[in-house]
Amino acid sequence: MTVLLCAVVVLLLGGCGTRVGGASPTETGPIPWTIAEPSAVTAARLGADHRTLSIDANVPSGEHSCVRDFKAVDTDAEYGTVPGTVHVQVTFNSPASDRRSGCTKEKTATVRVRLPEPLGERELVVDNDTVFTTDGAKALALRLCGRLGCHPPATGCTTASYEQAMIAVGAPMHSYRDAEHCDGKWLVLDFSWRTGPACGDDTKDSACTSRLGDRYFFRAERSGWKPFFESAAGGCRAVRRREPAFPTALCASLEPLSSTLHPSYSPPSPSGSPATAR
Repeated sequence: MTVLLCAVVVLLLGGCGTRVGGASPTETGPIPWTIAEPSAVTAARLGADHRTLSIDANVPSGEHSCVRDFKAVDTDAEYGTVPGTVHVQVTFNSPASDRRSGCTKEKTATVRVRLPEPLGERELVVDNDTVFTTDGAKALALRLCGRLGCHPPATGCTTASYEQAMIAVGAPMHSYRDAEHCDGKWLVLDFSWRTGPACGDDTKDSACTSRLGDRYFFRAERSGWKPFFESAAGGCRAVRRREPAFPTALCASLEPLSSTLHPSYSPPSPSGSPATAR
């Protein structure tokens, strides 16, 4: 009898103690508006008073309203100042986190904030990771700084310059340099990165000491070290075949990278059998 009654209730209400079929509450409920930061801050300008900032940022866009309460706030008064910088936070409310809102595109919007005093020579830091400077900027516009800061290191045989080279080749995070051969115009850079589990100081397990590596060749350009060749081979033959002007003094003593650092793999065989390392 209980089974029969439950079956009747299922037909009438869609379930006996369990919701069956239909849309979930998140599919039918109201679309939430949440606080967010721009996906990118692209430009900043000073007003004639040198205190009013106009900041361009990417915000959600769609058929209906996607942004409200778009604002920029000088946060130094609340969180404390850092010498040489002014910190501004840009936020807005948006339903873009829910795709039902239709806010799946982006557009550029401008927001303004007035600083307590002129910006002067201080750097502007927006949302903690986008930095602008007046140094080298035109008129009242601010110059967007890159990953190497507002004043990148001069290209040369220096640690800071080698870091720029690592960024240029997209070296994995936490990579470390194994060797550099440099004359100021040309550079060979060997670097490697750990793989496997995080083992702390344990060096007994081979899995904890495993790593991969790479070797790149660079030429100096106005923008910094520019990679032009990658090879695990030793000596000069491979690189000079690519660039005859590369100096032998920087490559003659190069040893081939170990196959454990720079493994290569055979292409799949026509039969589809798995490739084997060589």
